[in-house]
Order: sequence, then C-alpha cells, then structure tokens
Amino acid sequence: MKPNGKYLYYPDGRRMEIKASPRPAFRPHGISGWNRQVTARFDAAQTTHDNRRHWAAAGNLSADAEASPVVRQILRNRARYEISNNSYAKGIVLTLANDVIGTGPRLQMLTSDDVFNRRIEQDFMLWSAAVRLPEKLRTMRMARCQDGEAFGIMGTNPKVPHEIQLDLMLLEADQVASGFALSMDKYEVDGIIMDSFGNPDLYRVLKFHPGGASFSRYDDAVTIPAESMLHCFRVDRPGQHRGVPEMTPALPIFSQLRRFTLAVLTAAEAAADFSGILYTDAPPNGEADEVDPMALVELERNMLLTMPGGWKMAQLDPKQPATTYAEYVDKLIDEAVRCILMPSNIAKGNSSGYNYASGRLDHQVYFKAIRVDQSFIASVILDRILHSWLREYFLLHPVFEMNYRYPLPQHAWFWDGNSHVDPMKESRAQDIRLKNHSTNLALEYSLAGRDWESELRQAAREKKLMQELGLTDSDIKI
Repeated sequence: MKPNGKYLYYPDGRRMEIKASPRPAFRPHGISGWNRQVTARFDAAQTTHDNRRHWAAAGNLSADAEASPVVRQILRNRARYEISNNSYAKGIVLTLANDVIGTGPRLQMLTSDDVFNRRIEQDFMLWSAAVRLPEKLRTMRMARCQDGEAFGIMGTNPKVPHEIQLDLMLLEADQVASGFALSMDKYEVDGIIMDSFGNPDLYRVLKFHPGGASFSRYDDAVTIPAESMLHCFRVDRPGQHRGVPEMTPALPIFSQLRRFTLAVLTAAEAAADFSGILYTDAPPNGEADEVDPMALVELERNMLLTMPGGWKMAQLDPKQPATTYAEYVDKLIDEAVRCILMPSNIAKGNSSGYNYASGRLDHQVYFKAIRVDQSFIASVILDRILHSWLREYFLLHPVFEMNYRYPLPQHAWFWDGNSHVDPMKESRAQDIRLKNHSTNLALEYSLAGRDWESELRQAAREKKLMQELGLTDSDIKI
C-alpha cells in the first residue's frame, strides 16, 4: 500500500480514503507525543552549592542493602558503647523496657468454658514465672532499642521447674548471620533463608558469638526452623528483613552531649585552677627582665607570688557560657528521645519545668505509643509462645484439647496499668463512666492491668468473709 495525499492505494488499484482519527477527550500529561506537558519543580530535589554536602550521603539503596551486615554491626557496636557509658542513654533504655513490659503480661482466656479458662491462666502464669518470661521480654525490648532486633529460640529445657519444659533462649543479633564460609543466594538475607513468597523459612545461627573467645570463622552454623525462632524488630521500610537500632538517630546527639559536658568541665577546671599567662607592656629590648618564651612555671596554691621585673600575670578566662549548659542539655535530650517517642521529663526523670497539664499531655502521647508497642509484642512474641505452650499442654492434658481452636483460642493479654496523677479525679471520672454505661468493669480493670473476673471473685470472697465475721465497710480500717 502506498499513500498518496488523502487516499491509500492497494496494488490491485483499489483506493481507501485516509480519515483523521478523532482526538480523545482525555489527554494524559507527560506522555511522549502529546503537545502539552507539565513540568514540576521541588526545592528538595535541587542540588545546589549550599546543600551539596548535606545530601551527599543520600542514596537509593534497598532496605536490606542500606542495612547491610557491616553497617548494622557498626551501629550495634556504637549503640552498645554509648548506652553503656552514657547515664542518660542507659536510663532511657531501662525506662522504656520497664514501661513497656513492666512486671510482665498476664493472660486471660475468653472461651465459654470457665474451668478451662482459669486452669490455663493459672498454669501459664506459673510457667511464665518458672522461665522468667517478664525478665526475658524486658531484655528483648532493650535489645530492640540497642541492637535493632531481638531473637529468641523456643525449645525444650529439662531444667525448667514446671511440667511444661518449653523455654525461651535469647540470642544477640550478631549470632544470626550467614557466616564466612556460607554463600548467600537471592532468598537469603544475612542468616534468614526465605521461601519463594518472602516468608522466613530457616535461620542460620552461629554456634558461638562472633565476639566471644570460642568463636572461629570456620565454625559451622546450626539451622533453626522459623516456627521455633522469634524475631522481633521494627519494620521501617518495605522489604526490610533485619532491624537497625532504634537509637540510631540519637547516637550523634548523645556523643555531642558527652563532648559538651566534658568541655564545660574542662573550662570550669581551668577557671578554678591558678593558671594564667605572663605578659609585659614594655617594648622589645626594653627594661623588662628576660624570660624564656613559652616556658612553663609551676604554681603553688595559696602562695604569694612575685613576677619578673616588667612582667604581669593574667588568669586565663575560658569564656565558657556555663549559664546555658542546662538549657543546651535539655534541648539535646529533647531531640535524642524523640526517635523513641519518649517525653523529655521521663527521659530525664525530672518534671520540675512542667506544669500539670503539659506533663499529662506528654504522658498521654507516650502511653499511647506504649500500647501500640505492647500490641506488637503480643502478636509477634506472646501469641507464638502461647501457641507452642498450648501444644505442649494438651499433650499432658488431652481432656482440654477440645477447647483448642486454630490458631489460638480466644484470649487477651493484660499489662501493668498506668497510675493517675490525681487518683481522686480519676475515681470520680471512672464512677461517672460506669453509671452512664460508657464503659464496663472489664475495660476499667484492663486499664489498670488487672483481670476483672479475678477481681470480682476476690471481692465476692471478701464480702462473704465479712458477713461471716459480722463486719461492715465502716469496720474496715486500712
């Protein structure tokens, strides 16, 4: 076919008229071939002489490539060093673990069988105390903040003083790695072997800690199934499989805090010491006695001194703005703890600069973050522990197995409650909520970290005993 003007001719002589195709009503922007294009500018995307050095380290690495094994090792080492040597950092991590975990979670079963519920709750509480589960959960929470992730292997421990000998063995992040002699494929990310769907399938665990005296680069690693491994970390980016320390943004700030404190201390010592410099107003080759330049002279405290002829002594003035030290420290701590959503007065253990309203407002935001963290721990760690524990329990008590429903029977986890600043106001508000039915006993007891069924049974026992003894509420003095 050969075009000729507005007709298209076929080899046999037929012709077809060329008609212009109608223009669509919708014309997408930015596609090649259209007349109109839209060009947008973002100031943050511009590289100028002023911001070139600031954005020099910005890149487009993937989440796993950005948090490579070498990078995570450096961050872990620096975080551990800073937390071990900085009193503020250590206190912040301990406070966070104590506030999130507290004395430990408490299980409440919510099935229709009350006998089954009480039996499971009591036996799980005894097992939790036997394996020191609250202490291990606090250690895992500290590891997430300091190392970025926490690992725990669920296995049998014959030394557990309970009929259920399931135990939780904690590991440091350094010990879960691919090792030196192992080659990683596309489905392995530094010790985590995944299936084709991206689910963790196996974990490579080094037999000895890389920082221990018994470690050798030729040691083999043991393979742990994913069902027996607890891996807890905060996912900040899609496709992230290993965690980075939650205190990473605060590490430079804590180092500045320590440097500034040492600088202020050094300046204060220089001002307190009897140190100075000799100078003369006499012209060169004048009548002043000869003194060796840059010579050091040892001075005695509380002694009367004489100067060489024509020379004067001036004490060193460090020009240190010591009056702004407290304010600068407060600002550094404000910025450092923002990455873990902790208020400054809790981080410092000092609320002297707060009024009642501002302190309570900051605490509400902090406690909300704690509730989110507790829900995360319950789904990632506690539910999996309970699932393994129930499997062991039903092997010993098959009569209760009919209450088991996959994946877990209906249940809830309760944590320590947060004490109110003004208990009288809180009690009045609680009484009003119960009377207008905007809440219930189960919810109010759960906010206090207590089981409503256990509390009501205890109240019934107390009331029954008071009736037997002929006592009234006015007779009870506490």
